[in-house]
Amino acid sequence: MYLIVGLGNPEPEYSKTRHNMGFDVINELSKRYKIEVERSGFQALYGTGMIEDNKVILCKPQTYMNLSGDSIVEIKDYYKIPTEKIIVVYDDIDTEVGSIRIKKKGSSGGHNGMKSIIYRLNTEEFCRIRIGIGSPEFREDLMEYVISKLSNDNYKELQEGIYKGADAVYELLKNGVNNTMNKFN
Repeated sequence: MYLIVGLGNPEPEYSKTRHNMGFDVINELSKRYKIEVERSGFQALYGTGMIEDNKVILCKPQTYMNLSGDSIVEIKDYYKIPTEKIIVVYDDIDTEVGSIRIKKKGSSGGHNGMKSIIYRLNTEEFCRIRIGIGSPEFREDLMEYVISKLSNDNYKELQEGIYKGADAVYELLKNGVNNTMNKFN
């Protein structure tokens, strides 16, 4: 069983923001594979189903971003999911809009959700798919950049990354992380 986690903020005002790309990839996977992500528990909305002959849990933590690790550890422990079968999808300012980056392990890169997950799992060794959102012109505008509502046109620019992120999850489950990194990085 794989745990596929998309990071975002749960409040409605954060939908259609750059910081919710992880949620948007989970929504895309939910639609493609008809996995309803409506069950509430483990401080998350989640659903179970199958992708490429693998049982999966699609998860959107309902904590604030900087507490995402709390939800993930609860699900991991309850379902006894090994860390190597956790895939975290999240927004990345250091990746170009419409691009994705896949890594087997690594630091948080300054992302508060990833800091929480690394701290709670006590390891950096889990797969992550970073969805490119680009960066603001001035770094001091970073918070406003990631949480401000997007126009439909700006959101459409990000959708290519969302679709690629969902494609990468499928590829990862089918062919493993190394092949997926070769294909998408």
